[in-house]
Amino acid sequence: MTTPADLHDVRDPELPGRLLTLERDELVPLLRSRTDADFALPVVACPGWTVRDVLAHCSSALLRVVEQRFEKGVFSPESNDRDIAERADWSNARVVDELERGMTEAGPVIARAGGVLDAVALGEWVHAGDVRVAFGEPGAYAGRGLPEALALLGAVTRARGHVPLHADLDDLDEPLKLGEASGERPPGRYIGDGATLVRLYAGRPLDGAAGWELAGVEAEELNIFGG
Repeated sequence: MTTPADLHDVRDPELPGRLLTLERDELVPLLRSRTDADFALPVVACPGWTVRDVLAHCSSALLRVVEQRFEKGVFSPESNDRDIAERADWSNARVVDELERGMTEAGPVIARAGGVLDAVALGEWVHAGDVRVAFGEPGAYAGRGLPEALALLGAVTRARGHVPLHADLDDLDEPLKLGEASGERPPGRYIGDGATLVRLYAGRPLDGAAGWELAGVEAEELNIFGG
């Protein structure tokens, strides 16, 4: 049982980098242990994309952060497709190398950005879960980085003025407060595990997840990534 960083409105600038580092140390060895055929597996959460496509998207997004290349339309579906296409003739190992570099170097840049790039780190962590699902690996949207991911999820939803929610989680010692706390709308309530909460906020399939409750808010209202 772990309590995340202080759940109030004070931003922890190092949190996104810590999450990326934790995930790098878990994900990169897993990827290096896989065959080329595994990189061609479809990713259910990203229709039309393979594991390789997801990883190419993740690595290119992080390198954009590292190199601070944010042209008009960056991170749009069209921009993402171009980034993937630019890596079409790369080996899978080269894509993983770039991903490792990005997960290592992006944290300090995100920290200095004042919060506007925090969701990039969260999105990378969610995509790592998408890849685990494609591989049939346990611990998708969970694992060592879950406490940091939940803390970052709380921070991102508060910064965006998202629908308020109080989550009583099996994984944390203290309730997690998400979204806007203006008092204009009473907070919804979630009871259950952290991985399912992440799936709800990321718009991922619940895959028969049981033992959770949501009241005072519709699941569709929680999705922070759209689509």
